[in-house]
Amino acid sequence: MASSSGADPALLGLGLQSASGPWGGGGGPSAPAVDLDTHPSGIVPTLQNIVATVNLGCQLDLQAIANQARNAEYNPKRFAAVIMRIRDPKTTALVFSSGKMVCTGAKTEDQSKLAARKYARIIQKLGYPAQFRDFKIQNMVASCDVKFPIRLEGLALNCGIFANYEPEIFPGLIYRMADPKIVLLVFVSGKVVLTGAKVREQIYTAFENIYPMLSQFRKRQQYW
Repeated sequence: MASSSGADPALLGLGLQSASGPWGGGGGPSAPAVDLDTHPSGIVPTLQNIVATVNLGCQLDLQAIANQARNAEYNPKRFAAVIMRIRDPKTTALVFSSGKMVCTGAKTEDQSKLAARKYARIIQKLGYPAQFRDFKIQNMVASCDVKFPIRLEGLALNCGIFANYEPEIFPGLIYRMADPKIVLLVFVSGKVVLTGAKVREQIYTAFENIYPMLSQFRKRQQYW
């Protein structure tokens, strides 16, 4: 179990405290039909963020790029990369002097690659011999809603060493699945966040693996 001191690495970069976007899954009457062979639970987690890396293959003058490019900022005392943004697809890039670049914010694999290519093209237009090498998705974050409350204390006891639940530090249960290697954040409301995937199939498999346990520890409504 994780230490009770400090923030858990599994939570970094998820922005959960301010997240208000769609949770996916459990759609209403207008939701598309779900392939029950792939998603036996009937719930399809929705991708919320993809983090990808690419190598531009050249050294970069970050101050010059920040001065010339639109929607770019650079404060070397705070962070050793230029932060660039584009609106379509709505993403953010971290561009390092080594030519390495991290692209975040895309919600599909194709959007992620398209955005990375657009950033590379911006660098090219500034006069650098930028290439597009070794594009790789490093992390996918998805979310869904099982539509029923969950008894997190019971779930934590059942999951043993794979789960960490310390509500005084973080309101969700942190479950570290071994195969696929995915971290799931489970909330009493029935909301679930999945992170750590390299391909979306890992997200789907991880959720289907844990769904029976979530159902087992469904909080029954009490009538008085």
